[in-house]
Amino acid sequence: MYSKEEAARLRQQFWISFGQYMKPVPSAGGSTVHWVNYKTGVKNIFFKMDVTNKQAVISIQLTHTDADIRHLIFEQFEEFKLLFTNMLNEEWDWTKDYTDDYGKTISQISAGLNGVSVFNQQHWPDLISFFKPRIIALDEFWDQVKPVFEDLI
Repeated sequence: MYSKEEAARLRQQFWISFGQYMKPVPSAGGSTVHWVNYKTGVKNIFFKMDVTNKQAVISIQLTHTDADIRHLIFEQFEEFKLLFTNMLNEEWDWTKDYTDDYGKTISQISAGLNGVSVFNQQHWPDLISFFKPRIIALDEFWDQVKPVFEDLI
């Protein structure tokens, strides 16, 4: 068991390592991107990567506080589901109303990898192999559909 400080340090080390590994990779648009803290450029739409002592999750989170607007955004993503699935080459979980760790209801599109831990450095290559192709594919997808969401909101 790790102390809070040790756990935070290991988590931070992982994300620094992942960021350094991804740094030379340009975005689909050819620009430099901060992969660990990916900015979609559209309010209330976030790409998140998280890893715990049990699993890794990558997700698109829609956080608009107005449920009707959030659902409209989610439904627009659903319009692109075939493109999304083809670009990511796998099925993700689509949840219109998801309660996050803070009790807030959001909409989420996510994929996970179980049986990995950020606290086990031997798992780091598996974590990087999980996150890297998915965040790159998300970026390519977003490069194509972002204008629709900019106009929607």
